[in-house]
Amino acid sequence: METLFLKDCPYAYYIHCFAHRLQLVLVAASREVYLIHDFFSNLTFVVNIVCSSSKRHDELQAVKLEETSLLLEIGELDIGKGQNQIGTLKRAGDTCWSSHFSSVCSMINTHDATCVVLQNIRKNGSTYSQRGDANAAYKIMNSFEFILILQMIKEIMRITNCLCQALQQKSQDILNVIHLVSTTKTLIQKLRDEGWDQLLKNVTLFCEQHDIDSPDCNDVYIEHQGRAHHQKDHITVGQHFRVNLFCVTIDQQLQELNHMFNVQTMELFSLSNNLIPKDIYETFNMDDICALVEKFYLVDFSEQEKTNLRFQLQHFILEAVSHPKLNSLSTMFELCEALEKTGKANTYYLIDRIIRFILTFPVSTAIIEKSFSAMKIIKTRLRNKMEDEFLADNMMVYIEKVIVESFSSDSIINDFKSLKERRVAL
Repeated sequence: METLFLKDCPYAYYIHCFAHRLQLVLVAASREVYLIHDFFSNLTFVVNIVCSSSKRHDELQAVKLEETSLLLEIGELDIGKGQNQIGTLKRAGDTCWSSHFSSVCSMINTHDATCVVLQNIRKNGSTYSQRGDANAAYKIMNSFEFILILQMIKEIMRITNCLCQALQQKSQDILNVIHLVSTTKTLIQKLRDEGWDQLLKNVTLFCEQHDIDSPDCNDVYIEHQGRAHHQKDHITVGQHFRVNLFCVTIDQQLQELNHMFNVQTMELFSLSNNLIPKDIYETFNMDDICALVEKFYLVDFSEQEKTNLRFQLQHFILEAVSHPKLNSLSTMFELCEALEKTGKANTYYLIDRIIRFILTFPVSTAIIEKSFSAMKIIKTRLRNKMEDEFLADNMMVYIEKVIVESFSSDSIINDFKSLKERRVAL
């Protein structure tokens, strides 16, 4: 899809990095670390067991209500409007904004209640499968490694979630995007450099409060419960968690953020900010707007139009300051709408064109939205247990219908036949 789109529009750029795409890539980057991948798999496993039926869901909320009432009686919780809500475990959905962050937070808030429900299932489950799954989930919930990653992911996503939430707004101030990207990178780097000791302290305190055994960070780390003398590198438990887990996970996040918001994208953000009509067009810098066209929209404006753009900007700024329907705008969306309603889009057609280019949906968003639509059609109730690889292959065939229609059954059979003959020859 992207290749075909860029073939027709080679200078298509995107302004907004929408929240669902940002979350998808950040979560995917984290799961490159196998311990994080195991964590999310275990998190889904626990949530599925506890929330698989309305009876267990009600039991979880009843236990949480009893726990909250007890803490209120002994003065451990503050009383106030909107506080101490009885929540539940939330599932992490790849296509839902900030769902992973919500799922992690809900697991921390309902840890004790979840353990009580798992113990009840372990004792009173109707089948050996239910009892066995509950026992495995209970052990996962009470492991130091699970709690450490739970708290670590919460801290990381607490930082990136602010950027995700801001990018969900329909009318986004590009200047705020620049600041949010910069502060997000800075805070994640600060967490990497200075956050380990505080994180370990919080995890240790959590484990003490919930009777979870904590390992000695000075002990030699033994991988996969093997023997220490079989390992080439002898590191401590603390070094393993800090270097192989904490630092590597954050480095993956920073790498993805730097890739998504590279120098070219940030320059595009910065130059586009000059088209925001705030404070009676004080930000309208003609040199930067012309530079935006020169650098990023080479084939969309002729040489004559590039020259005329500067003159149009001069006339437009003088008129807009005194025009009652143009001098009180604050976003590019409002400006584009006002130009159309007042008929100024015909007079200042070059300015209208560049604004529409910036507001146009990005290539990446078109791909994601089309994929989500295809997923709803392909992954039905009867195909709910479809493997990810098989689902991806089916989606590819469905999305690229035009290309697939050019393939005949005979050509596919001949390809496989020739592949088999080649293997025999080898």
